[in-house]
Amino acid sequence: MIISASRRTDIPAYFSDWFYNRIKEGFALVRNPMNYHQVGRVGLSPDVVDGIVFWTKNPLPMIGRLEELSDYTYYFQFTLTSYGQDIEQNLPSKNHELLATFKRLSAIIGSERVIWRYDPVLINAKYTAEYHIRAFEKIASELHGYTQHVTYSFIDTDYRGVKSNIKELALLEFPDEMKFVISSKFAETAQAYGLTIDTCAESLDLTHFGISHARCIDNRLFARLHGLAVGKDKNQRLECGCVASVDLGMYNTCKNGCRYCYANYNRGNVAVNYSNHNPLSPLLSGEVGENDKIYERK
Repeated sequence: MIISASRRTDIPAYFSDWFYNRIKEGFALVRNPMNYHQVGRVGLSPDVVDGIVFWTKNPLPMIGRLEELSDYTYYFQFTLTSYGQDIEQNLPSKNHELLATFKRLSAIIGSERVIWRYDPVLINAKYTAEYHIRAFEKIASELHGYTQHVTYSFIDTDYRGVKSNIKELALLEFPDEMKFVISSKFAETAQAYGLTIDTCAESLDLTHFGISHARCIDNRLFARLHGLAVGKDKNQRLECGCVASVDLGMYNTCKNGCRYCYANYNRGNVAVNYSNHNPLSPLLSGEVGENDKIYERK
C-alpha cells in the first residue's frame, strides 16, 4: 500500500506530531469524505506500507524527526510558488524561510526525493504570464542542485473551493495560447537547470516542449527507490497519472489559507475541524463516535 499524506491537507506543516504518533502506533483512522460515519482503519506498519508521499508547502515541522521514518520509503511533493499572502495567506516567507527549508530537506534525504511543485498557475492583474515566467526562473535558479524534477499545473476553476474564491482571485482570461507560451518558457528554464518537467492532470498536449504528464504518486520513482510495482489510481481524473494510494487526510482542515485551494471549501469548517485536532487521536480531527463504523482498509 502507498500512503498519500495528503492531497486533502498539509500534514507535514500542521499535523506532523499526529502523523509520527500514527507511525508509532502502526495505524490511522480515516473518515470517508462521502460517508462521515464510515471510518477506514489504515495499517501503517513497515510490512504493510510500500511507500509514503508527503504533500506540503512547509515540511519544517517534520524535518527534525525524519529518523523515525527510517524503515519507510518516502518522498516529498513540495509546493513552492511566487505568490504573496494575498493568495497564500498563512505561509512563511518564501525568500527567508521556505527556500532554506527546501534546501535543508534535500540535503537530508536527497534531491531525487524532493519534487518541486509550481502550481497552480493563475492569471490576474498582478500575477501575469510574464510574472510567472520570471518567478519560475528565479526559484529554479535557487533550487538548482536541490531537486531533479518540477511539476506545474494551471488553475482548475471547476472545484467548489476555487469557485467560492473566484472574486477574491480576480482571475483574467487564460487562453490556451497563453498556457503554451508559459509552458515553453518553463520548459526552457527547466532544461537550463537540469530539471525534468511535467504537468499535473492537464489535458493540453505539451510533449513538443518536452513536457510530459505527471505521476505525482509515481510508480517509476518508487521502483527506483524500492523496486515497487503498482497500478494506476482509478479514482483520480482521467488526465492524472498517479498510481493507487490511500490518503490519510481530511478536507477542510488545512491552515495555509490558499485562495486557490480545492480541499478547503468551507472556512468555518476549517476552524472547527482544526480546533478538534488531537495529536493523540487515531483520527486527524475529532474522536470515534458511537455511530461510527470502522472497517479495515485493504
